[in-house]
Amino acid sequence: MSRPVVVKLGTGLVVDDDGAVRAELLHARAREIAALVGTGDPVCVVSSGAIALGLPKLGLRRRPRTVSRLQAASALGQATLQAAWEEALARHGIAAAQILLTAGDIADRTAYVNARQAFAELFRLKALPVVNENDATATDEITFGDNDALAAQVAVLVRARLLVLLTEVEGVYSRAPGTPGAELISEGELASEAEIGVGTELGRGGMGSKVLAAQMASAAGIPTVIAAGDREDVLGPIVAGEERGTRFAPEARGESAFKLWVRFGKPVAGRLHVDEGARRALVEKGASLLGVGVVRCEGDFEPGAAVELVGPDGAVFGKGIAGAGAEEIAGQRGVEAVHRDKLVLYP
Repeated sequence: MSRPVVVKLGTGLVVDDDGAVRAELLHARAREIAALVGTGDPVCVVSSGAIALGLPKLGLRRRPRTVSRLQAASALGQATLQAAWEEALARHGIAAAQILLTAGDIADRTAYVNARQAFAELFRLKALPVVNENDATATDEITFGDNDALAAQVAVLVRARLLVLLTEVEGVYSRAPGTPGAELISEGELASEAEIGVGTELGRGGMGSKVLAAQMASAAGIPTVIAAGDREDVLGPIVAGEERGTRFAPEARGESAFKLWVRFGKPVAGRLHVDEGARRALVEKGASLLGVGVVRCEGDFEPGAAVELVGPDGAVFGKGIAGAGAEEIAGQRGVEAVHRDKLVLYP
């Protein structure tokens, strides 16, 4: 079985201005998804739209500011969102599964592995996982997260061969589309120079969050395309390699699934500032980090937490799982602060 394709659809593609499902667009994407699955390409969809679909049920037209209202809108709209995908996919004989994730699921190694196994089994069954954030319980995700970041995390989790972030414009533009001098940027490495904007009233992510998500996936070795999702043929040409939107080339790293989780899934709880000798031992010799090389501990963390490694120049050069707590590392020179097998060095 080939590695999966992860496709993310933004709120504007899923929900119209009146708070109703854009059924025709979902049917078009479902048709393309079924074609990919039929040729042996597993597909996973990360779909926004739950909050926007729940707003009319609360008598609202705009995204509320309070967390409790956001949670209520998400809970009301999620069932409608899932039903819309089930209806669209059923026409093509594809079963839709629902997976709701939080940042805690990504951060916890056991939950992470269990989620990966569930995805793998669904792919073997030729079913389509429809993923969304569990906004009803993940308070921080509603306030600070977005589904672009979630899509990148899912792509890393399932070891995707391609991440497609579908939006309402052709890709990343040098400035706001429609303004004088605005040009489509086809190469992702140039996207950081663009004048990118923020999210819409109904959705959280803007083009900036898509670029960050694409850069994360790229760093994990996953090519990513940001492209328009409201055309007649979208996924087929992109998966076939046609030039569409803005494409981010993958970095050639070849890290294990565990180290990808350490790098992208585990939230940072502190920092270890090391001396030059320790930095060289880690980078050049592949050694573990001992307490004797730590000159300063930043943060109050326990064993098993993720910590960033900072060199004498102040630059972060790696991340790892702490073998001891902050107090122990700071007080004992011989303690193993980070084992080399639980360490990721940045390029």
